[in-house]
Amino acid sequence: MKIESPAGMVLELAEWEGIASSHLGSARTYTDGPRYRRDRGERHPVEDFLFDYYPYAFSLLEQWQPGAGVCLRFEYREDLPPQFTGKRYRIENDLCFLDPEKLTEKERDRLGWIAGLLRATQSNPPNFACHGLHEWAMVYRAEEIRHASLAPLRLPQEQIDALIESRPVACTHHDAFRFFAKQARPMNRIQPSLDTRHGNEQPGCVHANMDLYKWAAKSMPWIGSGLLLEAFRLASELRDLDMRASPYDLSGWGVVPVKIETTEGRRDYETEQRRLAGSATGLRGRLIVAIESACRC
Repeated sequence: MKIESPAGMVLELAEWEGIASSHLGSARTYTDGPRYRRDRGERHPVEDFLFDYYPYAFSLLEQWQPGAGVCLRFEYREDLPPQFTGKRYRIENDLCFLDPEKLTEKERDRLGWIAGLLRATQSNPPNFACHGLHEWAMVYRAEEIRHASLAPLRLPQEQIDALIESRPVACTHHDAFRFFAKQARPMNRIQPSLDTRHGNEQPGCVHANMDLYKWAAKSMPWIGSGLLLEAFRLASELRDLDMRASPYDLSGWGVVPVKIETTEGRRDYETEQRRLAGSATGLRGRLIVAIESACRC
């Protein structure tokens, strides 16, 4: 039964244990495969990427945490899993909850910076005309094939180079741009950097929307595991689109390409990009509210 307390909404023991169990089951649909492959030295170019690119353990996704403003009632101290006995939690009588007073100044500054970046990204005009060319720019002139050990290219190098040279490249995301081949970098209409993130990152960008998982992870445990898992789900879909539109041949994993070298492929890419950007807009808004609410508590 949910009731209100001075510290926030209260979840009874059976209720929050059920939520935590359900959350673990949902999270393991994403962690079981990558964990199995990692133990055997295998890799999947789509399903494993988020655990390689973002430095967060499987346990972060699997261990449920309620977020700020939710109290957990328990009968015995032993009822509390280890994540609820950390330095950010407070225990009063039979209640356990996150205590915003335990936020350090450094943590508050970090959360404020994240919320500011998310707000700036949300307010910048979206670009739906990039068509995923960033992955192609990364292998331009074959200076370095970033995923060469994982998959071959599905087109001859000269066709990849010709596409980059024939279309405008306008990548707004610093972390994507920094992997561009050296000769492709001057071809980008924008030269994004860490210092220009607030002005450049925009809500149509596949990578900026994928990064919602990173910002959610950096905002844990304050935002709660529900938002974190939702951000991971969306990032998984975005990674799938990112690699289907890439110049790599991923047929060995059953990945069907979005052929952005064709007019129809670019149209398909934009349709999917817009759909995912719509999901990201709603999620980004809720992340902003959760972060700022935790800081104000």
